[in-house]
Amino acid sequence: MSGLSTVFIVLGLFLLGGVYSFVKQGLPKSVIVLLGIGAAMSLTAGILRLEVWS
Repeated sequence: MSGLSTVFIVLGLFLLGGVYSFVKQGLPKSVIVLLGIGAAMSLTAGILRLEVWS
């Protein structure tokens, strides 16, 4: 696993924790959706950059 893929995966998990926290706090749905999209994109980038696929 390369360093950049690790950073993307950790960032995605951090953002998912933010989504969970924002849902519990009752913040606006638009902020939660935007954060969720960022988390999904970051996790996808990290998983696709893994060296398992080559």
